[in-house]
Amino acid sequence: MTEHIPPDLYAVVPCAGVGQRAGAGGPKQYADVAGRSLVAHTLEALAAVTRLKAVLVVLSPGDTAFPVHAPDFAGWVCHGGGATRADTVAQGLRELLARGARLHDWVLVHDAARCLVRPEWIDTLIDACLPDPVGGLLALPVPDTLKRESDGRVGETVDRGGMWQAQTPQMFRLGPLMAALASATGNVTDEASAIEATGQRPLLVPGSLENFKITWPADFALAERLLRTRP
Repeated sequence: MTEHIPPDLYAVVPCAGVGQRAGAGGPKQYADVAGRSLVAHTLEALAAVTRLKAVLVVLSPGDTAFPVHAPDFAGWVCHGGGATRADTVAQGLRELLARGARLHDWVLVHDAARCLVRPEWIDTLIDACLPDPVGGLLALPVPDTLKRESDGRVGETVDRGGMWQAQTPQMFRLGPLMAALASATGNVTDEASAIEATGQRPLLVPGSLENFKITWPADFALAERLLRTRP
């Protein structure tokens, strides 16, 4: 009978990474950007999306730093982060079920390190995916010429036609996403790729250039400028 009840929407934020490439001297999600931790900016944007029933942050076991760096967070927390992103997200889905979520509910998975996300972009994704049988993700068409590297040199030029750069949030039903992650093989770097492996085709929803993932040291300075110049 539950499938006849309108689905709820939840957000899951994997927050168990160490951010080695970012050069932040610790987990990058706790680095300061424009006066607040990176993850605090991320969670503030999610909290402003009124259609989300709850936001769940999945931390590494033994993480005691999160309350210090996100003191205003009023959502849910679990310490079930795994060795990979897929493991961490899967644990988050299990935690949602334990807290009363249903298999037909929607889950928006968002990177803690995408601290420039805006509530209106998330609402655009929700509006596009709610009527869709699969779900989808924010993404951007690739404008640049793509090169495949070989030994530090160009190995070949890759056709950019039809190529999109995946972002987050990525929005799918809880049950199908849990099953897709459980059956995935290899290194699943995002939820959409797990869904794709089951033969489904996620919807591409145009995002924003500002919704980039903090990955390299220079990204912090760019995020700082953008956050400080926002209205």
